[in-house]
Amino acid sequence: MIKTFNSRIKARIRKNRQILNKNIDSIFGWIKGAKLVELKKCNPSEDPVRPELDNNFRTGYGRKIYGVEYQGEIHAVMCFAYTNEIPKSVEELEKLSTDAFLQSAMRDQKGGRIAIAYTVWSKKKGGGKLIVKEVFKKIKKSNHLNRLVTLSPLTEMAKNFHERNGANLIQVNEETQNFEYKVM
Repeated sequence: MIKTFNSRIKARIRKNRQILNKNIDSIFGWIKGAKLVELKKCNPSEDPVRPELDNNFRTGYGRKIYGVEYQGEIHAVMCFAYTNEIPKSVEELEKLSTDAFLQSAMRDQKGGRIAIAYTVWSKKKGGGKLIVKEVFKKIKKSNHLNRLVTLSPLTEMAKNFHERNGANLIQVNEETQNFEYKVM
């Protein structure tokens, strides 16, 4: 009787493990087929960090929008500016990215040397971490970018997100904080 009881428990454990693995695959399975794409626009009202910035700002001089796409749908978004210095505010970000863009127009068309991520959001579990990883890979492959720095709000959520993803806090400003991901 004990032997039958033990085999039933083992069978139940195996079955529950299979169900659990299947559920995890259904939650995170989309990540395997996702790819990083450059976007012409996004919906700023979906941005929990900087909804006040319109698409003209996000795609202005020296600024781009990237998304993680899976089966024709965008699941995470990250907006960047390319600068040669680290900004302390959104206003400074605009000036520095425009300046770096205009300087590059006279030189090599490559923009600034520092990629500044100033907003990121995800519509699906795992999307935020995935877009950070994919953008990180893209920056490592580029010839002109040597740093990945954030312009993050002064929130515990932003701090936890970046530290969990391997970034180090490099400065705290009046309204923002900057984290750096090691590229080299």
